[in-house]
Amino acid sequence: MTILRIDKSGWNQGLDRTRRTYALVGPTAEGEVPGFRELKDGEYPAMDGRQTRLSPKGVVFPASQVMMTCSFKEGDPKKDMYESVEIDTRPRAVVAIRPNDAKALQLVRLNFDTDEFRDPYVVAAYGACTWIGLAVNAPSATDFSTSCGTGPFDESCLDVMLVDDGDHYLARVLTDKGAAWAACAGFETEAGDGAEALLASKKEAAEKAITSSLSFDRIQDKTVLDLHGAAHWDQTTFACLNCGTCTYACPTCWCFDIQDEVHGDTGYRMRNWDSCMTSLFTRHGSGHNPRETPMQRTRQRFMHKLKYFPEKYGQGIMCVGCGRCIDQCPAGIDIREVCATMNAKA
Repeated sequence: MTILRIDKSGWNQGLDRTRRTYALVGPTAEGEVPGFRELKDGEYPAMDGRQTRLSPKGVVFPASQVMMTCSFKEGDPKKDMYESVEIDTRPRAVVAIRPNDAKALQLVRLNFDTDEFRDPYVVAAYGACTWIGLAVNAPSATDFSTSCGTGPFDESCLDVMLVDDGDHYLARVLTDKGAAWAACAGFETEAGDGAEALLASKKEAAEKAITSSLSFDRIQDKTVLDLHGAAHWDQTTFACLNCGTCTYACPTCWCFDIQDEVHGDTGYRMRNWDSCMTSLFTRHGSGHNPRETPMQRTRQRFMHKLKYFPEKYGQGIMCVGCGRCIDQCPAGIDIREVCATMNAKA
């Protein structure tokens, strides 16, 4: 795999060259709710390495997405007929995504691309992207990604890995898609001798800096009913407000609702993010709600991530250790502590 040297003085010019081929997507600058979006001409991704409050999940699974439209205009031969909207398949370069966020998108894709069901919107969006990762040289105190099968230098879900090295980036080209992006940008200077050893030392230092961890080995040995009926749930979930902040910040949560909206003579069928933490999420048309209490809803979130998902997909837990839910929870609930409790009780 080729390692390139990209001088920061030529970084923006290289990104501008790619705009002829790719839509540029990246983390937004200060002054906005930090997240990922498509960047306009003259805009460039924030390369400071800080974690965005909102994950890049919306690149392939938008918070609100029009899926179908319908005309209600009198005389229209297609009146009252819903039709699918055209799926955006433009090539996109997603720049400065964290390695564990790229891993999270792979986990999300598991739900939308199966043998039984294939969601054309998510699958097409994912396939259109080239993933340009930015390694995390200085993990935060709430980063426990190395416990989740990923890490600050995880290359498994990327096309190119960028590593900040002062006045330049070292860029490991990992796939043909990554090589095409680098060629389009005009990044072609090889890093030369010593680059491999330097990357290895930076990776080792970043992984050693992660002091937070969790264990979930015993959870999988217990049955669902044993864990579901455990006595600790009332205490474990007592502080939860059911605000849903954790689910919207989480890079692996995929719950959604579909709503029909009308504006003028046009109807819109939209898919919107939803949350298992809200009381309406599982309320039946009859009024019955199988998860009526806040405890039941909070338990569902942790059971899904730490038990149901691993059993169904065999891909480890539904978490990449980013720490967003810990940092943003107004009640101070910590998934590491919940996991430790579940593991100890298993």
